[in-house]
Amino acid sequence: MADAINEIAQVSELALNNGDRLLKASLIAIAGGVGFLGGSVIIPALKIIFSWFTPQFLTEIYNRVVIASKSVVLTLMTLSAMEVMLLITPETEWLNWLEFCLSSGMTILSGWILSRLFRDIFDTRILGMAFESNPKIKGDSIFLLRYVGDFAILITLILSFCISHDINVVGIVASLGIGGIAIAFAAQKTLEQFLGGIVLTLDRPFTVGDYIGLSDGAAGKQGTFGRVESIGLRSTKIRTSGKGTLTIIPNNALTQATIENFSGAKKVMSVMMIAFPQQLSNDEQALIRQIVMDSTIDIFGLDWRSTEVAFGENNAQISFFILGSNELSMELRKQLLDLATQQITKQLKNKYISFTLDEPIIYVDAPISI
Repeated sequence: MADAINEIAQVSELALNNGDRLLKASLIAIAGGVGFLGGSVIIPALKIIFSWFTPQFLTEIYNRVVIASKSVVLTLMTLSAMEVMLLITPETEWLNWLEFCLSSGMTILSGWILSRLFRDIFDTRILGMAFESNPKIKGDSIFLLRYVGDFAILITLILSFCISHDINVVGIVASLGIGGIAIAFAAQKTLEQFLGGIVLTLDRPFTVGDYIGLSDGAAGKQGTFGRVESIGLRSTKIRTSGKGTLTIIPNNALTQATIENFSGAKKVMSVMMIAFPQQLSNDEQALIRQIVMDSTIDIFGLDWRSTEVAFGENNAQISFFILGSNELSMELRKQLLDLATQQITKQLKNKYISFTLDEPIIYVDAPISI
């Protein structure tokens, strides 16, 4: 009789536990639905508020970041609502695992949105202000700030996630440090080659299929020249020109060598057309040439020696030549050239020269031949 009563009690407790789990899961799902519906209303409402009460550039940033990524923002708001419901629900083991998964998703989505917001502000505001304050600024130097910003966002989110989930960050870092020292002494040369491979992957001075030349010796004379066959974690294979032999070079040696890439370089010609209401005098033409040179001579990556200003009867064609090693650097230098174009038009107006600028500016790709 006692055994039967105990069995009935256990079955009843199991049923209550299952019912409790179902209730909690239902509340979490309802919270997610409320978050999704709330986001569907809040996002367009904020768009109206931004357009009425904030400066235009903030409205444009909101449209480019939030409106353009509406599905990501809605997902983040849904997960946030479910996270709030989890925090006010009595803790159980399975809820803790669910909270960990939801928090991980929120961290990833938050990082994506923050990175996109930072890049938008960088391209539309920071880049312009930096160029105006220092026209001699190098494009590649300021472009590095974009990666530094993304890295700072990543580290901040990881630390916030670890702290909120009681993960001992100091202990993990210390353990990794001690283990890293031991491994470094045991495999120093291999690690140097491996790290060299990482540097080559991130920096990308060349890619598979490029023709490159390496300087051998202290004199820096041309040494190995050939086509890149493969880039591994420890070494890079180059098919030498002429002999056709395969040269295997450790990656750490490549990071310290002077590399000349004969096929990775690109040249883009930018053509700007300016129309004038009347024919210009020789003095006015000389003044315009001087304004163009002064506004573009300090742009890093612009071949200012090839800049041409050709005058017609009532117009002028200005040709710029932009040099770069990849699409990202070329895009940034185009942005710097656009800012220089604005500076040219501003100075022409200050000199009371009437003109009309034909838009858009034409860009023509012209790969440099070997």
